Amino acid sequence: MKKLLLTAAAVFTFGFANAQETKFGVKAGLNLGNLSGDIEDAFVDSDMKMRPSFHVGGFAEIKLNDKFAIQPELLYSVEGGKQDVDGESEKLIWDLHYINLPVMAKFYATEKLSIEAGPQIGFLTKAEATFDGETVVDFKDDSKSTAISLNLGAGYNFTDNLFGSLRYSIGMSNIVDENDFDSKSNVLALSVGYKF
Repeated sequence: MKKLLLTAAAVFTFGFANAQETKFGVKAGLNLGNLSGDIEDAFVDSDMKMRPSFHVGGFAEIKLNDKFAIQPELLYSVEGGKQDVDGESEKLIWDLHYINLPVMAKFYATEKLSIEAGPQIGFLTKAEATFDGETVVDFKDDSKSTAISLNLGAGYNFTDNLFGSLRYSIGMSNIVDENDFDSKSNVLALSVGYKF
């Protein structure tokens, strides 16, 4: 974790030192999350399905030149998944809340369209399982406090200020604090945002 933080600090320092332009902004949008791995079959004999939720936060876009930018972000993200228990009427919801810190490298293929990729570290703030709307398990103490992900996506600038983006976050680290139990959080995120 120290290496990741030092790398992020070096990227910020390099970016600001070589920046042509820096814009700050806010973003929010829809998360479609699911959990992969052992957790899918651990409690319920049912496939994990995508759970709709949300993310919200801010960012700084540091333009290095006309084609490349670095974009560190600070996001509050609700993730997890859901499983059917008794048909469609009752569901087991896996509810994970993270403070996420992505650092995205952006390549502008055109003036408006960008392709992005980068690492993300997430800090867990809540981990619960709910059944039919009631909390049945609080598993935060049994979960890892940080999660590492790889983000891939694209963005489109509708105007100089308004943009949209689509991003897939691939979980790279186990979210459960057990060596023989593997589960990862994956999220498809659709965002809209505003650059100041």
